Amino acid sequence: MTAPPSLLDPGTERDPHPLYRTLRGNFPLVYDEPFGAWLISRYADVRAALADPRLVPPSPGPAPARREDGTHGTHGAYRALVSLALGDRVSAALAAGVERTAYVLARRLASRQEADLVAEFCQWLPAAAAVAALGLPYEDTARVHAWCRTGLDHLGGRRPGLDAYLRPHIVRRRAHPGDDLLSALCTAAPDGRPLPDEAVTDLAGTVLGAAGETTARALASFLANLLDHPGQLDLIRARPELTGGAWAESLRRDPPLQIVPRRALEPIGPIPEGATVACLLGAAGRDPGRFADPDRYDAFRADPGELAYGSGRHLCPGAPLARLTAEGGLRALLTVLPDLRRAPGPRPRAEGLVSRSPRTLPVCPR
Repeated sequence: MTAPPSLLDPGTERDPHPLYRTLRGNFPLVYDEPFGAWLISRYADVRAALADPRLVPPSPGPAPARREDGTHGTHGAYRALVSLALGDRVSAALAAGVERTAYVLARRLASRQEADLVAEFCQWLPAAAAVAALGLPYEDTARVHAWCRTGLDHLGGRRPGLDAYLRPHIVRRRAHPGDDLLSALCTAAPDGRPLPDEAVTDLAGTVLGAAGETTARALASFLANLLDHPGQLDLIRARPELTGGAWAESLRRDPPLQIVPRRALEPIGPIPEGATVACLLGAAGRDPGRFADPDRYDAFRADPGELAYGSGRHLCPGAPLARLTAEGGLRALLTVLPDLRRAPGPRPRAEGLVSRSPRTLPVCPR
């Protein structure tokens, strides 16, 4: 058998799919020595790995999902808080924040002959919508946007600057709650007692983390896929209830994170304890053993799977915000810009190895 290929082989960043096909067919579990990780590429194997408690995110940080201090630190307790934070009341606040922001951004493009949806819509909508949903000052959007893009992961992370920024807002919401997401967190009492400030900050950070680079990339790929298939876009325009399926299909075909790393807590087959395992979402989503005609974008595919935002106990708590952002963003664009279409000329390709999406998306708004 020939030597296994590597993720670091020339040309992979430009187009990883030939390598993915080779891995799925001949090397479904293989150690990539140049990359320093075990590669898993088939859909069933990636799904199982993401749900395996023996495989954990590497370099765990101090976010509450990763602490074991017996308060809000256990995984189950944190998941319960996230479920609370993304309940009906808060989902409504998030949806309202997305809607307000998406329409503002779309209207700015309405008079333009040409625009770049990545730079002028996708990169701003997630963070600006989270700011609106949390009830934070609009003038702080650029500051929060920088945090979202440069330091917060999908579990919020811990940034002293963010903690200090949120503290006075939390004090005000506890004294005078409103109808925004931060007020909902400040007044929540899942065990009969208000959440401590630390938990409120962590959950607010979860929302902001979900509004970061990954969601912006996913939104860019989603809009690119629909603009590349105007017939499907017209059907969704007529039947907006189909948007959720179109979003899930885009995540399958073009996940914003192509590679999700895990660390083995114990030996698993040939994988030694402590080894890094790379779950190749970009390969798994186009596995012909799981999906018919897997390279084709089909907004109406019956079962697009669910891998892009994790699986099992590692399901990303920011997934609902990402979905709301995609659905609200598309609705605003189709309402404000009914003639939206790709700009003439070459179509920029997706770029990136670990994170992948179009870097630009030139369109004609009218």
